[in-house]
Amino acid sequence: MQLLDTRVPAVLLRIDRNFFHHGTLGAVRSLGRAGVEVHVVADSTASPVARSRFLREMHPPPPPGSSPREIAAALRRVATRIRRPAVLVPMDDASAVAVGRMREELAPSYLLPSPGTLPERAADKADLAALCASLDIAHPVTLVPDSPAEAAEATWRLGLPLVAKWSRPWLVPAGSTLRSTVLVNSARQARELYLRTEEAGSALLLQAYLPPGPNRDWFFHGYADRSGAVRAGGTGRKQQAWPRGAGLTAVGCWTANPQVQALAERLTGELGYRGILDLDFRRCGATGLYHLLDFNPRPGAQFRLFSDSAGLDVVRALHLDLTQRPLQAAAPLLGRSFVVENYAPLAALRPAPRGRELAWHATDDPAPGRAMWSLWCRHVSRRLRERLRAVRSAPESARGAHQAAAHPLIDDEKASSC
Repeated sequence: MQLLDTRVPAVLLRIDRNFFHHGTLGAVRSLGRAGVEVHVVADSTASPVARSRFLREMHPPPPPGSSPREIAAALRRVATRIRRPAVLVPMDDASAVAVGRMREELAPSYLLPSPGTLPERAADKADLAALCASLDIAHPVTLVPDSPAEAAEATWRLGLPLVAKWSRPWLVPAGSTLRSTVLVNSARQARELYLRTEEAGSALLLQAYLPPGPNRDWFFHGYADRSGAVRAGGTGRKQQAWPRGAGLTAVGCWTANPQVQALAERLTGELGYRGILDLDFRRCGATGLYHLLDFNPRPGAQFRLFSDSAGLDVVRALHLDLTQRPLQAAAPLLGRSFVVENYAPLAALRPAPRGRELAWHATDDPAPGRAMWSLWCRHVSRRLRERLRAVRSAPESARGAHQAAAHPLIDDEKASSC
C-alpha cells in the first residue's frame, strides 16, 4: 500500500457540467480511502459524487464561460478556506487548460506538476494532428477547411462518413447544440458545421473515419513525474462503448499492449509533458497501425481500472510525486475490468475472476451508487418523453426515419471524455 501524505489535502476541479462523471467519484474515493482530505470544485451538488463518505466538502464552481483568470480566482477562494497548500487535480480539459495558463498565479496555494508542455497544446486537436505528423505517429488524415466550400470538398477527399471535431472543444458554449465530435454523413452537414465555427470558438477539423471493430479501441493512462518518467497506469482495451462504437468506455479491460505503451511514452517524452495523461487509440483494420485519436491532459474517467497490486493509480501517483514521496513499482493486475453500471448493466453482473472495479457501486461507499440509479432513471424517463414529443410533432413522412435513427436511451448530450 502506498502511504500518501495525509497532511496535504486534494482539490478536484471540474468545469464541465455532468452529473454522471464517474471519474470524479473515482478520484474522491481513491484519495479519500488513503486518508487524504478531498475537496471538489464542481457543479455537482445534486450529483452522486456529493454523497460520497470520502468527500470533505463541495465548493461552488466558477460560472459557465469563465476565463482562466476567473477560474483561478475561484480556486484561490477555496485555498483560503482550506488554509494550507493542496494538490490540485483538474478533471476535464477546460480545467487542465485553465490551470496550465494560470500556473504561476496558483502555485503559492497549490502543488502542481513541474512546468512542461502546456496542457492546452496537448488538448488542442489541431496541434495534436501536426505533432503526430512531425513525430511520425499514426493519426487519422485531418483537414482544416478555410471555407464552407472547402468543408464540403473534404467529404469527397476523405470519404463518407468522416469525423468532425472542434480544435478546442472546451470552448464550445455550455448548453449549445454543438457537440465536440460528430460523425458527418454528407457534404451539406460538413458545410453547415463550418458555418458555426464562430459559435464553437475554435477551428473545425475533418478527419478520415476509422471504423470500429473487435479489439481496435485502446487507451493509455499514465503519470509523467518530475523527471518525465511515465509511472502508474497502463494500457487498456475498450470492450464496450456508450454510445456504441464511438463513445466513452462502458467496459474496459487492463490488457498488455507493448506497441501502445511505447507510442504513449515516446509522445510524452517528445512533448516534455508532466502530469496525468489519458490517450485514446484506434487500430486501423487495413494496416494494423495504432492511430492516436486524442490526448487528454487529465485523468480519464476509467482511470481506476489501473489500480495495481499496491493500490497505486494515476491520481495517487500525482499526490505522491507532488508531496515528495516515492512511487514504488508494483505488479500490474492484468485482466482486471472496469464497468460503468448505467451504461453496461449486464456486464456489471457477469463473473470477473481477475477482479473488477465498478464506476458507481462500492461496498465501503454505497450512497453514490444508490443516488446514481435514482438520477439515471429520471434522466432516461426525461429523454424518452422528449423523443416521444419529437416524434409526435414531426411530419408523418419523417416519423419512420426519426424512429429508426434515434436510440431512445442514448444521451446525445456531451457526457465525459475518456
